Amino acid sequence: MKLNIERGALLKSLGHIQSVVERRNTIPILSNVLLEGEQGHLNLAATDLDLAISETVPGETSEPGGITAPAHTLYDIVRKLPEGSQVELYYDIDTQRLSISAGRSRFTLSCLPREDFPVMNEGDLPINFRLASIDLKRLIDKTRFAVSTEETRYYLNGIYIHATDDDEGSPVLRGVATDGHRLARFDMEQPDGAVNMPGIIVPRKAVGELRKLIDEYEGDVDVALSETKIRFSFADIVLTSKLIDGTFPDYTRVIPEGNDRVMEIDAKQFAEAVDRVSTISTDKTRSVKLSIGEGKLQLSVNSPEHGTATEELGCSYSSEDMEIGFNSRYLLDILAQINGDMAEVLLADSTAPTVLRDMTDEGALYVLMPMRV
Repeated sequence: MKLNIERGALLKSLGHIQSVVERRNTIPILSNVLLEGEQGHLNLAATDLDLAISETVPGETSEPGGITAPAHTLYDIVRKLPEGSQVELYYDIDTQRLSISAGRSRFTLSCLPREDFPVMNEGDLPINFRLASIDLKRLIDKTRFAVSTEETRYYLNGIYIHATDDDEGSPVLRGVATDGHRLARFDMEQPDGAVNMPGIIVPRKAVGELRKLIDEYEGDVDVALSETKIRFSFADIVLTSKLIDGTFPDYTRVIPEGNDRVMEIDAKQFAEAVDRVSTISTDKTRSVKLSIGEGKLQLSVNSPEHGTATEELGCSYSSEDMEIGFNSRYLLDILAQINGDMAEVLLADSTAPTVLRDMTDEGALYVLMPMRV
């Protein structure tokens, strides 16, 4: 294999590809990126056996062929090459080494044969639809902060995506995530082709990689899936992931319907006040107490080690006075997703789940469990 490629294009693609590769691998081939030079382009691929990514970039290939090279090392080499330079990749069959040359710089890397590189068998992906990248970004951003990191509850380690109807009976594509302490739900218009899709759980790592890849992409994303795998295709990138083999709990039972105490408050001021008073909290939960009365909200934190903190805000509230406590970090995570000026907080009592909404975004809903303070 021998080809020339622009350093910037190669670096961008390697940045995407190497992100999937785990830093520590017991299987050597999984530390490598697959490089395949073909007429007019270079194909790159990487996998961790659960997630696979491939990308095509333009390049001048004089000798077609393929090899695998250490992904992170190759990325670091290309990153440090002169900006704007042309990079020559040449694999010598006799020495079984890949040489990387740019200007006066030359590196050689030990390689493994491409025949050893594992290929993920996608199988049949019968459900196909297309999403605008901006909608996919919103679905991820509005839910992934609530994904559980507790490995024993593996079925919560991803975003549950399914086709359903909203409260008005309109068909929607819904994403849900929960860690048992908070729940995030986001609805978007159901795309053509998604009506018969099974409920799937997209793993946390796949969600994170997808979000990074579409960060600056403004086109459509083609989605194909089965009950065990999902594939996202856009630009010259294909990301394929296994789905979590488990049953997502019935989240609808967690969302309360009888919360009739309504508080409306400036979301930004609320978040800033929570952040300020929680500064002196020393316990792991960083709990904050909300004392709600007509037209006002008082936030307070009591720390045996550091002292106390209080702050009062104006709000719209006309029900009975009440007190309730929350984990301040969980509350801040939810408030960070509210893009409008006002947040709507629906309460029942000090022990019942609380619902939070963005008053400018009907598709998003959040549930937060209270705690004793």
